[in-house]
Amino acid sequence: MQVLVVGGGDGGVLREIARHSSVECIDICEIDKMVIDVSKKFFPDLAVGFEDPRVQLHIGDAIEFLRNAKEGMYDAIIVDSSDPVGPAQELVEKPFFEMIARALRPGGVLCNMAESMWLHTHLIEDMISICRQTFKGSVHYAWTNVPTYPSGVIGFLICSTAGPPVDFLNPINPIEKVEGSRKSSRELRFYNSEMHAAAFALPSFLKREVSVLRDSPTSVGRVYV
Repeated sequence: MQVLVVGGGDGGVLREIARHSSVECIDICEIDKMVIDVSKKFFPDLAVGFEDPRVQLHIGDAIEFLRNAKEGMYDAIIVDSSDPVGPAQELVEKPFFEMIARALRPGGVLCNMAESMWLHTHLIEDMISICRQTFKGSVHYAWTNVPTYPSGVIGFLICSTAGPPVDFLNPINPIEKVEGSRKSSRELRFYNSEMHAAAFALPSFLKREVSVLRDSPTSVGRVYV
């Protein structure tokens, strides 16, 4: 598998991807090298992700990086970007998602930051609408608790391109079965298969306020990691 991380300069996303032996190459495009340097100095438990030999670091603008990426190059793209303010606004607009879809293979998957349901329902609705126009596989909204984030909640858009169907709710390789997941020096304390399924359960107020979430179609197939 080929994986691309957009942003994620603290190394935490890299660390979690590295749990999966099926991943052969991990590209990461981070615009600010200082984020990486600070993380390595002050947050070594996160930055350990950069030590994996499969990681290829690219310092620069992710939009330019994706514009030059080969079509169908990646199996998965994970966007761990800044909030959509100022220059980062481009990272929630249709041209950016179209470049991501182009860079993914048929049946490839995207996990994209999608803000807090307590604060940004208008933005969530816009992003879901764009992704449903762009990704012809399936599009889901999920969320989890992050105490350090405003409101204590962060959301994710989980999308797949047209091709082999993907069932995001029922991964073919649950984390409990990932080789070495329990033997890791940093064993998972929160995430398991039950928490994964619960992330897709949406509060009633969110379905009321985000019209595109009402009667969302259920995806089919399997998630491959």
